[in-house]
Amino acid sequence: MTINELKYYSSLLQKKIRKQEEKFIVEGFKLIFEALNSSFECEKIFYTNSFNENNSEKINLLKSRTKNLECIKTKELERLIDVKTPQEIVGVFKYKKSDANIFQSKIIAALEHISDPGNFGTIIRNCDWFGIEEIIISDDCAEIFSPKVIRSSAGSVFHVKINEEKNFITALMEYKNKGYKLLCADLNGNDIKNISIDENIIVAFANEANGPTDELKNISDELITIPKKGKAESLNVANASAVILYELTN
Repeated sequence: MTINELKYYSSLLQKKIRKQEEKFIVEGFKLIFEALNSSFECEKIFYTNSFNENNSEKINLLKSRTKNLECIKTKELERLIDVKTPQEIVGVFKYKKSDANIFQSKIIAALEHISDPGNFGTIIRNCDWFGIEEIIISDDCAEIFSPKVIRSSAGSVFHVKINEEKNFITALMEYKNKGYKLLCADLNGNDIKNISIDENIIVAFANEANGPTDELKNISDELITIPKKGKAESLNVANASAVILYELTN
């Protein structure tokens, strides 16, 4: 790897550069393999000699999927990751061009101002687990391809369709006009167990610190909640999404 290449690829740790270049970094064999099994295009995979010596079968498996592999020094690889204990292998992938901005699933998830990367990635993972393939997000959510979101999604970010909408409320209204019912998770909503699903729905989750905006609540057809049993003030939004998605898909 040349000095210029190292400088270029390490710059992808910056959000601004990722968006400008439309590329992102994936760390670790498992996540790289998940990305290779998706429709995202791999530009390059870098690994250390130590990783190669201890994981020759994994390297051969990767070589069967792409020719763009390169062994580099450990110090070089460390400049491409944002964690203290690197897994000695990283991949560079390109943003995927969206086939269409219109979703058609029976159940669509919508995320409003989910700014914490851990919560954001976990909700994506939950959606993937429960078969929710399409997600609409507001433009103030965490960055889809930040390293933390990719890790917390456990690779699910590669298997669901995500549309970032600058005009989030307007986009939701367009789906409502097409016959979708909008449900919004809120502390003061109706018991999720009492909700019957007989039509296409969008289920919205919002920032847990502030809750859904008044705009979102005003356009929602129904507010839903998980009934409280104990003394906790609230439920983590990622955990809440798992419970609600389970109820809606069973």
